[in-house]
Amino acid sequence: MSGRIFRDPSAKSFDDFLLGDVVVTRGRTVDIGDLTVFAGLTGDHYPLHIDEEFGKGTRFGTRIAHGPLTFAIAVGLVGMSGFYGDAIVALLEITNLRALKPVIPGDTLKVHAEVVELDAVSHPKYGTLRVRYSVRNQREEEVMSFLQSMLAKRRPAEGVAHG
Repeated sequence: MSGRIFRDPSAKSFDDFLLGDVVVTRGRTVDIGDLTVFAGLTGDHYPLHIDEEFGKGTRFGTRIAHGPLTFAIAVGLVGMSGFYGDAIVALLEITNLRALKPVIPGDTLKVHAEVVELDAVSHPKYGTLRVRYSVRNQREEEVMSFLQSMLAKRRPAEGVAHG
Protein backbone atom coordinates (compact mmCIF):
# COMPACT_ATOMS: atom_id res chain seq x y z
CA MET A 1 0.00 0.00 0.00
CA SER A 2 1.49 3.29 -1.08
CA GLY A 3 0.14 6.65 -0.05
CA ARG A 4 1.10 10.13 0.98
CA ILE A 5 2.02 11.08 4.52
CA PHE A 6 0.50 14.18 6.05
CA ARG A 7 2.01 15.59 9.23
CA ASP A 8 0.22 17.54 11.90
CA PRO A 9 1.36 20.23 12.24
CA SER A 10 2.64 20.86 8.74
CA ALA A 11 6.09 22.36 8.26
CA LYS A 12 5.65 26.08 7.88
CA SER A 13 7.62 29.27 8.52
CA PHE A 14 7.14 33.02 8.62
CA ASP A 15 8.18 33.10 4.96
CA ASP A 16 5.09 31.08 3.96
CA PHE A 17 2.62 33.80 5.02
CA LEU A 18 1.44 36.58 2.74
CA LEU A 19 -0.25 39.82 3.68
CA GLY A 20 -3.99 39.27 3.29
CA ASP A 21 -3.93 35.49 3.83
CA VAL A 22 -7.21 34.47 5.47
CA VAL A 23 -8.40 31.34 7.22
CA VAL A 24 -12.06 30.69 8.01
CA THR A 25 -12.39 28.00 10.66
CA ARG A 26 -14.97 25.35 11.21
CA GLY A 27 -17.70 26.08 13.73
CA ARG A 28 -17.81 25.12 17.39
CA THR A 29 -20.96 25.26 19.47
CA VAL A 30 -20.61 26.66 22.98
CA ASP A 31 -22.59 24.78 25.61
CA ILE A 32 -23.35 25.05 29.32
CA GLY A 33 -20.59 22.55 30.09
CA ASP A 34 -18.03 24.89 28.53
CA LEU A 35 -19.08 27.67 30.90
CA THR A 36 -19.00 25.35 33.91
CA VAL A 37 -15.59 23.86 33.07
CA PHE A 38 -14.10 27.28 32.32
CA ALA A 39 -15.42 28.66 35.63
CA GLY A 40 -13.86 25.73 37.46
CA LEU A 41 -10.56 26.03 35.62
CA THR A 42 -10.18 29.76 36.17
CA GLY A 43 -12.04 30.26 39.44
CA ASP A 44 -14.31 32.82 37.72
CA HIS A 45 -17.66 31.82 39.19
CA TYR A 46 -19.35 35.14 38.51
CA PRO A 47 -23.13 34.50 38.55
CA LEU A 48 -23.62 35.91 35.03
CA HIS A 49 -21.74 32.87 33.71
CA ILE A 50 -22.86 30.05 36.00
CA ASP A 51 -26.29 30.93 37.44
CA GLU A 52 -29.19 30.69 35.00
CA GLU A 53 -31.67 32.32 37.37
CA PHE A 54 -29.32 35.25 37.90
CA GLY A 55 -28.82 35.48 34.13
CA LYS A 56 -32.58 35.68 33.54
CA GLY A 57 -32.63 38.93 35.51
CA THR A 58 -29.92 40.58 33.40
CA ARG A 59 -30.15 42.48 30.13
CA PHE A 60 -29.12 39.23 28.36
CA GLY A 61 -31.99 37.14 29.75
CA THR A 62 -29.70 34.15 30.31
CA ARG A 63 -26.18 33.29 31.36
CA ILE A 64 -23.43 34.23 28.92
CA ALA A 65 -19.96 32.88 28.16
CA HIS A 66 -16.93 34.41 29.84
CA GLY A 67 -15.09 36.80 27.49
CA PRO A 68 -11.80 34.95 28.02
CA LEU A 69 -13.59 31.68 27.13
CA THR A 70 -14.67 33.16 23.79
CA PHE A 71 -11.08 34.31 23.23
CA ALA A 72 -9.70 30.85 24.08
CA ILE A 73 -12.15 29.11 21.75
CA ALA A 74 -11.17 31.48 18.92
CA VAL A 75 -7.45 30.83 19.39
CA GLY A 76 -8.13 27.09 19.55
CA LEU A 77 -10.21 27.08 16.37
CA VAL A 78 -7.47 28.80 14.37
CA GLY A 79 -4.83 26.54 15.90
CA MET A 80 -6.86 23.45 15.05
CA SER A 81 -7.26 24.63 11.45
CA GLY A 82 -3.56 24.09 10.77
CA PHE A 83 -3.21 27.64 9.42
CA TYR A 84 0.00 28.29 11.39
CA GLY A 85 1.50 24.83 10.93
CA ASP A 86 4.57 24.66 13.16
CA ALA A 87 5.72 28.22 12.40
CA ILE A 88 4.78 29.90 15.68
CA VAL A 89 7.52 30.17 18.32
CA ALA A 90 5.83 32.48 20.84
CA LEU A 91 2.83 34.67 21.51
CA LEU A 92 4.00 38.28 21.75
CA GLU A 93 0.89 40.35 22.33
CA ILE A 94 -2.89 40.58 22.14
CA THR A 95 -4.19 44.09 21.42
CA ASN A 96 -7.49 45.77 20.72
CA LEU A 97 -9.56 42.94 22.16
CA ARG A 98 -13.21 43.91 21.96
CA ALA A 99 -16.18 41.91 23.20
CA LEU A 100 -18.89 43.10 20.83
CA LYS A 101 -21.89 40.83 21.52
CA PRO A 102 -22.68 38.24 24.17
CA VAL A 103 -22.05 34.57 23.46
CA ILE A 104 -24.78 32.37 24.91
CA PRO A 105 -24.92 28.58 25.22
CA GLY A 106 -26.06 27.23 21.87
CA ASP A 107 -24.15 29.80 19.81
CA THR A 108 -21.81 28.35 17.21
CA LEU A 109 -18.58 30.30 16.81
CA LYS A 110 -16.17 30.42 13.91
CA VAL A 111 -13.22 32.66 13.20
CA HIS A 112 -12.12 34.70 10.21
CA ALA A 113 -8.41 35.38 10.77
CA GLU A 114 -6.41 37.60 8.40
CA VAL A 115 -2.69 38.30 8.22
CA VAL A 116 -2.54 42.10 8.48
CA GLU A 117 1.16 42.72 9.07
CA LEU A 118 4.46 40.93 8.47
CA ASP A 119 7.64 42.25 10.10
CA ALA A 120 10.74 40.42 8.91
CA VAL A 121 13.36 42.92 10.06
CA SER A 122 13.35 42.36 13.81
CA HIS A 123 15.60 39.28 13.80
CA PRO A 124 17.24 37.12 11.09
CA LYS A 125 15.81 33.87 12.52
CA TYR A 126 12.32 35.17 13.33
CA GLY A 127 9.58 37.38 11.97
CA THR A 128 6.56 38.94 13.62
CA LEU A 129 3.20 37.88 12.29
CA ARG A 130 0.13 40.00 13.15
CA VAL A 131 -3.26 38.43 12.58
CA ARG A 132 -6.65 40.13 13.01
CA TYR A 133 -9.24 37.75 14.47
CA SER A 134 -12.96 38.25 13.85
CA VAL A 135 -15.01 35.83 15.95
CA ARG A 136 -18.51 35.34 14.57
CA ASN A 137 -21.64 33.53 15.64
CA GLN A 138 -24.01 31.44 13.53
CA ARG A 139 -25.69 34.62 12.27
CA GLU A 140 -22.32 35.99 11.07
CA GLU A 141 -22.48 38.66 13.80
CA GLU A 142 -19.05 39.63 15.06
CA VAL A 143 -18.97 38.80 18.77
CA MET A 144 -15.26 39.52 19.42
CA SER A 145 -12.26 40.94 17.62
CA PHE A 146 -8.58 41.23 18.47
CA LEU A 147 -5.11 41.51 17.00
CA GLN A 148 -2.71 38.69 17.83
CA SER A 149 1.05 39.21 17.36
CA MET A 150 3.27 36.14 17.25
CA LEU A 151 6.90 35.34 16.70
CA ALA A 152 7.38 32.89 13.83
CA LYS A 153 10.51 31.04 12.78
CA ARG A 154 12.10 31.91 9.43
CA ARG A 155 13.70 29.59 6.95
CA PRO A 156 17.51 29.66 7.16
CA ALA A 157 19.12 31.75 4.42
CA GLU A 158 20.78 29.67 1.73
CA GLY A 159 24.41 28.91 2.51
CA VAL A 160 24.26 30.32 6.04
CA ALA A 161 25.09 28.03 8.93
CA HIS A 162 22.77 28.37 11.93
CA GLY A 163 23.63 27.00 15.33
